[in-house]
Amino acid sequence: MLAVSNPASLPPPPKHRVLGHTGRMPTRDLHLAAYDISEPRRLAAALKLTRTYATGGQRSVHEIYLTAGEREALVDDMRVLIEPATDRFLLIRLDPRSRVHTLGKALAPADPDYFYIG
Repeated sequence: MLAVSNPASLPPPPKHRVLGHTGRMPTRDLHLAAYDISEPRRLAAALKLTRTYATGGQRSVHEIYLTAGEREALVDDMRVLIEPATDRFLLIRLDPRSRVHTLGKALAPADPDYFYIG
């Protein structure tokens, strides 16, 4: 048993609560993330942020598999990054029942067995 002598020395609780944790890996849904950023430094930062999660895409549209928590974190981070008066960010969850169509040499998006974010 762990005895705590000073409750004030405990670390603060996490910012994001885990709701309904069942011990299973959360499911990841395919999303399209697109942005239109007017300032070059913010544009580069938006690219870096979305590529952290991306499995594919081109220029300012990316294919991203996200859990609910990852989606919330991405939206929160992008909200801090963009200037609402001039920039836009769009995140669309694609219907998992839909068939993926590719053109030319394109590969269908795939959710990897593991995903390193860091």
